[in-house]
Amino acid sequence: MQPPTEQVNSNETMPRRAEVVVVGGGIIGVSTALFLAMAGVPVVLCEKGEVAGEQSSRNWGWVRRMGRDPRELPLIVEAIKIWEGLSQLLGEDVGFRQTGILYACENVEEEGQREAWLKAAGPHGLDTHMIKGQALADLMPGATKPWRSGLYTPSDGRAEPQKAAPAIARAAQRQGAIILQRCAVRGIEMASGRVASVVTERGPIACNTVVLAGGVWSTLFCRSLGIRLPQLGVRASVLRTSVVDGPPGAAWSSQFAYRKRLDGGYTIANGSENRAEITPDSFRFFKEFLPLLKIEGRHLQLRFGRPFFESWRLSRPWALDDISPFERVRTLDPDPVEMTLDRAYRSLMRIFPQFKEAKIVQRWGGMIDAMPDTVPVISPIDAVPGLIVGTGFSGHGFGIGPGAGRLLADLALGREPIVDPSPFRHSRFNDGSPIRPLGGV
Repeated sequence: MQPPTEQVNSNETMPRRAEVVVVGGGIIGVSTALFLAMAGVPVVLCEKGEVAGEQSSRNWGWVRRMGRDPRELPLIVEAIKIWEGLSQLLGEDVGFRQTGILYACENVEEEGQREAWLKAAGPHGLDTHMIKGQALADLMPGATKPWRSGLYTPSDGRAEPQKAAPAIARAAQRQGAIILQRCAVRGIEMASGRVASVVTERGPIACNTVVLAGGVWSTLFCRSLGIRLPQLGVRASVLRTSVVDGPPGAAWSSQFAYRKRLDGGYTIANGSENRAEITPDSFRFFKEFLPLLKIEGRHLQLRFGRPFFESWRLSRPWALDDISPFERVRTLDPDPVEMTLDRAYRSLMRIFPQFKEAKIVQRWGGMIDAMPDTVPVISPIDAVPGLIVGTGFSGHGFGIGPGAGRLLADLALGREPIVDPSPFRHSRFNDGSPIRPLGGV
């Protein structure tokens, strides 16, 4: 069941031309549209369902630098600078609070992993540090279990996924962007060797640039253009509770993860379990994902079943004048994995007895767009001049979203990028670069 997401009203008229068309209405897409519109660029955003209908409203709501792949750190540092002024920029409270994030360490192995990351992140000047004893206990009031230590970043925080992307979309509209919901883009038409238009279910929109921010759908869209994008979907499960007097901020442990919500409840997930559905793409991209599977294997539940056949059916080629897979499935709404959530919540109640007084208000599932090295693609596509792709955020997309949108806008405008985009280039998958995951999803 989809969590309740704030409404965005679509523009009534679809223009026949724009400078840039953004495909996808998640936080990456709407942030791109906002920064383009603020630069005075005519931009249209097309979303096959509703803004933030998929993973952008279903994630944990964490906004963190801690634990990031070092290749991502420069961009998330810039993203948090944007988050700090985002509510003022939008004129709406998206719930961003720098309440701190804690990674609790149960044993020497976990502690060593966190210390190694802290050493690697040192050049970025973060306020992250290891804590123990009373300082750690103070961050987890009511806990019945002491942890060995913790990695803590006071300036990391959280925001509300059901508010953020819709608020950004509404702000983009006020800046002149056109937002079209229930308007799937079926494909791209080329002329003179570059992008000339997108073909939507309502007709074509001529444009010079297309930004594809389609989440887990991006691989299928790219395949229709002859582009190989090695990305897989990972199903994550989340629940939210009623109001309860629990610990502040957000924390991760191997058994559960939590963060305080703006409404006084909590968003809860399992700290170590996600489900990977086996699909035809699992075989297409097996070689690229094998190193990640070796790292994440014990945290992933591999399953073969109905999603394999659904994916196979949707991946059959379609004509631009025919109904596309993006119209057949307006909103990807996977069921949560109940056992995963039950284990997490039981563990949470054992350690924080006050959660026994809370009620579980809702459970939901979502699909994470994962790359083999867990680093996103934010890149022009050499084979299709005029196409720029932003996808594969591997569970990190919400926090980094405003920064990624700014970088995508920079690339579309040909201006000096906010950070060096080379770590995010699409060509790393075919230019002989080693694909090395440094962390998990």
